[in-house]
Amino acid sequence: MGAMDWQTPEDAAPSAFVTESQRRRVAGKPPATGAWREGDDPGNRLFAAIGDLALERGGGIPNVTLAYETWGELAPDRSNAILVCHALTGDSHLVGPAGPGHPTAGWWSGLVGPGKVLDTDRYFVVAPNMLGGCQGSTGPASLAPDGSEWGPRFPYLTIRDQVAAQAALSDRLGIERWALIVGGSMGGMQVLEWGIGFPDRVERIAVLAAPPLSSADEIALNSVQAEAIRMDPAFRGGEYYDAPEGEGPHRGLALARRMALLNYRSPTELNDRFERSWQSGISPLGGGGRFAVGSYLDFHGNKFTRRFDANSYLVLTDAMDSHDVGRDRGGVAAALASVTAKALVLGIDSDRLFPVAGQEIIARHLPGNIDGDEPVVITSQFGHDAFLIEDALVGAEISRLLAE
Repeated sequence: MGAMDWQTPEDAAPSAFVTESQRRRVAGKPPATGAWREGDDPGNRLFAAIGDLALERGGGIPNVTLAYETWGELAPDRSNAILVCHALTGDSHLVGPAGPGHPTAGWWSGLVGPGKVLDTDRYFVVAPNMLGGCQGSTGPASLAPDGSEWGPRFPYLTIRDQVAAQAALSDRLGIERWALIVGGSMGGMQVLEWGIGFPDRVERIAVLAAPPLSSADEIALNSVQAEAIRMDPAFRGGEYYDAPEGEGPHRGLALARRMALLNYRSPTELNDRFERSWQSGISPLGGGGRFAVGSYLDFHGNKFTRRFDANSYLVLTDAMDSHDVGRDRGGVAAALASVTAKALVLGIDSDRLFPVAGQEIIARHLPGNIDGDEPVVITSQFGHDAFLIEDALVGAEISRLLAE
């Protein structure tokens, strides 16, 4: 096991050998959905009713609720607020242990807290669960006005819709201007949309490991994950919420997660960590045993089904596919040129999901980029997940931005 594996956040799925005790923890039947449901323990969540939300592509969602968590105190002049936007499978739980209401420990505890980069003695930090998510915000597992789950009826969302919901949350909290909005991956897409769509409401933006638009390659990766979910007979066209434990679409959702993990880590990490080792003393060469890397993927796929929802995964990957900051704005360059916030653009040299070329485009066209025409590129063995894991490297760059 590597030196960092014990402290990597849950959502980063550390590449380490799976023990038998870990395998036993996910041996039972998974629920039909891992979504937080009304009536469950709220944990540290707060809930904001933001009303009806009109959607970019038409229609709307009535009675939208966003779940969120906060740390620190809002200054009397409301100038110290920081918004953190999470990635595809993240949630509002930045800091704190797993426990009632929170299936996983905080995913950015190395950067958020007293005396840390996002110093909660100085800043008021807010992290909402994104619209369409499954950990307290309105999404497919939520009840529609007719009293049944939205399920496959949930409307199509774009990144801009999710940011519109966050802006409405800002209104409810009385925050007119954010000192910083920061996010990685899908959260970084939302950060860009904040900078373009609400320039007067943000002083600084930090875009971590995110592209200016979703490429054909990225859309293809999402499409095969979506098909894995839809091909599971237990998916039932998205109408699975009444299924008994063990009879929901957990196999399709776990397979989608396993596919995704292969792109979250660097091309060499699995080779370096597992090589051709066996999971046990039983040979995988026709003897019925397994390679250790296969057990690793299975374990994290199966664990994922206990904290996520299949319909929500489909809604959120569709939203990722929608990402194109230049759509209806005269192109990427023109859209980015309209951003007035001071900006940090960070890429990861081993990122194969959103390669550095995308961050180079963003940096080239953001007038307020603190590094001129170039992004900051960190060196890490952890691939795309480095923005979740490399606290010292990422934190140092965010600190530079906050000092501007």
